[in-house]
Amino acid sequence: MSMHTEITVLKHIMAVRLDVNIWSARKKLVHSDLGEAELPPENLASLGNKKICDPKELSIFNALKGRATSLLDKHGIRFLGGWALPEQKIQEVQDGLLEIARDFNEAKEIFLNRYDTLVQEWINSNPGWESLIATSAVSAKYVRSRLGFSWQVYKITPPTKKNEQVSSGLQDAVEDLGCTLFGEVAKTASESWKKSFAGKTDVTRKALSPLKALHGKLSGLSFVEPRVVPVINLLESAFAMIPARGRIRGSELIMLQGLICLLRDPTALIEHAQKILEGNTPDDILQGLLSNHEPLSLKNTQAVEDHPKPSQTSVQNVPVDSL
Repeated sequence: MSMHTEITVLKHIMAVRLDVNIWSARKKLVHSDLGEAELPPENLASLGNKKICDPKELSIFNALKGRATSLLDKHGIRFLGGWALPEQKIQEVQDGLLEIARDFNEAKEIFLNRYDTLVQEWINSNPGWESLIATSAVSAKYVRSRLGFSWQVYKITPPTKKNEQVSSGLQDAVEDLGCTLFGEVAKTASESWKKSFAGKTDVTRKALSPLKALHGKLSGLSFVEPRVVPVINLLESAFAMIPARGRIRGSELIMLQGLICLLRDPTALIEHAQKILEGNTPDDILQGLLSNHEPLSLKNTQAVEDHPKPSQTSVQNVPVDSL
């Protein structure tokens, strides 16, 4: 990728960094907490942590962090410790993060208002260790400082030509965006395969949701790598072959199963995207999946599920390299 191409890519993206702080409800366990108990030497074992209140009470904050991560993954690519998002998606993501932040702050106030009661309930539920918990408790003010949800949106500008050596790390990161994107496609496809397609003889239209989400993500990031557009076209051709109503079965399901297997393998997907750039049509690829293979049985798909990495997938009934 040339520096010109790098600058072009950076002009189309905004970077987002997510900062979510969640109190662990734990403190380090020290020797004095255990009285006269004999402990192994430090080079053999170390003490763990003591819980000040039930960690389950903090699960809402982890769930909200997960929501934010899913939102950013839906529209962007992991990049420089955060996400690279297309400029046209920033407002939608910003609105989503604002909603999550409101939920986070509301949950934070509810938790802090109950904090003293929760600590006492934890003490009561651990008889014999009341003193250990009570002497380790921290103030609600301290806990407030340990709970936070924020994010930053910023633009990345490469250094000037005088600093080309300094900019090499940034250039490498930008060059990796395409590989990262195809890797994220593979992860989503693999999850969809296991959840909705493996061993199935028919599926509902709900099974298309992850593919439609992938289509939306790839459409927003089509500028990242030339072979992204052929993958978008491949998905659109597949959608056009699916009936507007009813369960998906028969030849349409065979085609979708083959497509999912292709999406799960970044190397094969890139190769087939390149073939489309060179003149093959998306329908050529899909018809090859449809005409050359029998429906994927549970037995045949097990080899896919047992494979350690999506990028190394070898599907017995869908030899994508031969399409």
